Amino acid sequence: MEFKISKDLIQELEQHIVNKNDRELESLLNDMHHADIAEVLDELDFDEATYIFKLLDSEKTAEILLELEDDLRENILSRLSAKEIAEELDELDTDDAADIIAELSQSKKEEVISELEDLEHAKDIIDLLRYDEDTAGGLMGKELVKVNENWNVLTCVKEMRAQAENVSRVHSIYVVDDENRLKGRLSLKDLLTTSTKAQISDIYIKNVTSVSVDAEDVEVARIMQKYDLEAIPVIDAMGRLVGRITIDDIIDVIREEADKDYQLAAGISQDVEADDSIIELTKARLPWLVLALLGGFITVRVLGLFEGAMLEHGKLFFFTPLIAAMAGNVGVQSSAIIVQGLANDTLSGSLFNRLIKEISLSLLNGTILAVILFLGSYLLLDEPLIMGFVICCALISVIVIASLIGTFVPLLLDKFGVDPALATGPFITTSNDICGILIYFSIAKLILGF
Repeated sequence: MEFKISKDLIQELEQHIVNKNDRELESLLNDMHHADIAEVLDELDFDEATYIFKLLDSEKTAEILLELEDDLRENILSRLSAKEIAEELDELDTDDAADIIAELSQSKKEEVISELEDLEHAKDIIDLLRYDEDTAGGLMGKELVKVNENWNVLTCVKEMRAQAENVSRVHSIYVVDDENRLKGRLSLKDLLTTSTKAQISDIYIKNVTSVSVDAEDVEVARIMQKYDLEAIPVIDAMGRLVGRITIDDIIDVIREEADKDYQLAAGISQDVEADDSIIELTKARLPWLVLALLGGFITVRVLGLFEGAMLEHGKLFFFTPLIAAMAGNVGVQSSAIIVQGLANDTLSGSLFNRLIKEISLSLLNGTILAVILFLGSYLLLDEPLIMGFVICCALISVIVIASLIGTFVPLLLDKFGVDPALATGPFITTSNDICGILIYFSIAKLILGF
């Protein structure tokens, strides 16, 4: 059952902190999952959260650190000595420890690393800090189980037992040669059902999916999703096994990428959260609002070009919001499908065939909507036949053009290395609004002859 924070629990914790009832606090928290404790600490004020954090043993608080909100973790780390932070990191896997150290100042990093008791652990952390956080090297951990292809099964089992002591979860057994180059993977079933004298080189599986240490994190996520992997080995330029990435790290990447794309689609150009300052939120939102405002000015200018039409056929103006809204909605629908396909790498076929398919789809949808609109125009128009015909022709044209823009723009952005999620936000809606209005009145002028 999922843990839920209650007011009673928070009040009870606060009362124990005030009264210094450390034993009661430990008893209350020891049976809770570290993620739940992190959630509780986020609800307390900074001093109370720090008090509880220092009360618990490092084996538990190390995992809690990873779950805390960034601001609270930064504040707690600032209250801990280099030795206390090192004690926390000694309990963590190398990838998680490297993430924590990366948040510290350079001087504090050096102090913490010098306090680490496990020298091999410290060496691995230092190695991981060399990589960009958005690459496979920045995601990977050093903890894994590997065996040499020249060993027999008996030697392999002995070595695996020794290695597994430092690995919290054994997802895969990797096979390497004498130069530590990745050769394949070993099936646990084959290991258990094969003679102890058999050579690993005779039973290992040569087909293994791996990623380069310099691969982008989103590419790693795509590969692991495609092949439904719980872990993936990481190799360097020479094919040597240097680490592995587990599914928990990839879930974080997928969530962060989804958040980023959602914000871009909403017209927010920076990574911000609801609790950020007004200045930060304004910097993230204002650029696209300015773009929308400029687009509005252009729309006003376009309407001004057809002032005579609105004076002569005033009811054309009533349908302007409808045409603009349909253009924006159709464009967003088309671009969302393309952006999703680009993100999942599921787009296939030529651009020409995709555009033909989009035109066919938009013609069908446009025709159905135009029929509905034509029937509804009898309620609003004095000359429903000619005026209704004008509006319906404009609607079909606008839907076709908007769908083409929605399809072509994200593909173009992706080709030039720009995040195509931009195409699902104010950029596409504003441009389609302008095009929609221009097409609408141009068709009206052509048919009505004003």
